[in-house]
Amino acid sequence: MPRNEERLGIKDEGTNPPIQVDGTNSSPLSFVTPTEFVDLPTKGKFYPEDHPLHNQETIEIRFMTAKDEDILTSKTLLKKGVAVDRMLTNIIIDKRIKVEDLFIGDKNALIIASRISGYGAEYKTSVTCLSCGSSSEHVFDLSEVEVKEFTEGEIEISDAGTFTVELPKTKVVAECRLVTGKEEKILATRLEKRKKHKLPEAALTGQLKMFLVSLNGETDKGVIDRFVDSMPALDSKYLRAMYEAHAPNVDMKHLYECDKCSAETTIDMPFSVNFFWPNG
Repeated sequence: MPRNEERLGIKDEGTNPPIQVDGTNSSPLSFVTPTEFVDLPTKGKFYPEDHPLHNQETIEIRFMTAKDEDILTSKTLLKKGVAVDRMLTNIIIDKRIKVEDLFIGDKNALIIASRISGYGAEYKTSVTCLSCGSSSEHVFDLSEVEVKEFTEGEIEISDAGTFTVELPKTKVVAECRLVTGKEEKILATRLEKRKKHKLPEAALTGQLKMFLVSLNGETDKGVIDRFVDSMPALDSKYLRAMYEAHAPNVDMKHLYECDKCSAETTIDMPFSVNFFWPNG
């Protein structure tokens, strides 16, 4: 079994595409693009009942094609920042599924799986050493990326797909939900506008306000926002850590040994410009 099947749960439906024979057109160049099933880090547990991925552990996608490469190299789509989303929309088999509604962890799993099917598991990019600051080229094996699933038992998931955390300082019970790709873009746009207008950065509070649903049962957005702005730093740090620890995603951490100083550090695999545009 290929290593990417063991790690990301990718189930290849055939690397040798079957010949599609047609009674009127039996061209040997007619074929069906292979598909694969990718494990969802969320296992579909956080999607509402009316969502096509509700309680679905996998999603079916087809392999990238030359047409998908056209999308990834479109200057217009790249400028708008929608090239990858448009490509993912193309390769998802079930057209009821909207990329913007996918939770971030599930979307990341699809990005990695599509990169492997399109260009292989070898990902070469520049990495900066955290110890000596030098940069060097490093090769990551995307097939070694593992899925970080939600740990049941530690925290329970509600019927609405939320989970609760008690804050250590204020003892407030915070109800959280996973953030979708669409909401992540909204937050990024807000932060960019603040930067453009030379306002103070608010990345941490913005993130908290995005995934908080209620506080001690209070769902009023204004109340939640005011609490976030004045909450103790200890509670803020704890809440962000709990969200990061329990939000299903792909584990992008990698043990890196610097070529210059030989220091070993754990780094997050960078998504550089050549992730979908490898040289050569």
